[in-house]
This record gives sequence, C-alpha cells and structure tokens, in this order.
Amino acid sequence: MGGEANSHGGNRGFRSRMEYYIYSGDKKHVLAGIAIISVAFGIPWYLMTRGTKQDSHQDYMARAEKARKARLSTGKSEI
Repeated sequence: MGGEANSHGGNRGFRSRMEYYIYSGDKKHVLAGIAIISVAFGIPWYLMTRGTKQDSHQDYMARAEKARKARLSTGKSEI
C-alpha cells in the first residue's frame, strides 16, 4: 500500500515535469525535443534505406515496359 502512494506521487511529478518541458518554449527544451524526434524518425529511416539503390524514373519505366511486353507477348500466343 505504501508503494502505491509513492508510485502515484512519482508519476504526478514526472508528468508535471514533462509538461513543463513540453510547454515551456525554452530554447534548450525545443532543441532537445527536435533532437529526440529526429533520432526517433532518423534511425528507422536509416535502417530501411541502407544498402538499397534508389531507382531512377527511367529505370522504373524500362522495367515496366519490359513487363508490359512480356505480358502482351504471352497474351498473343493464347489467342
């Protein structure tokens, strides 16, 4: 029972501290928030894009044209 009272009081203190940091508008808090968000989105982006070569539009169109020709050529033999 004593632990419950401490955990609720601790949560309230943590929450009020976080609200202060979020809503204060202090430059260092804003920069820290930007840094945290950048890291949170930057790490998954880096992990998803490493080692993959980005295809140009021309490469995509060439593959699409090749697939279209293959699809049309198989369609002619069936008729």
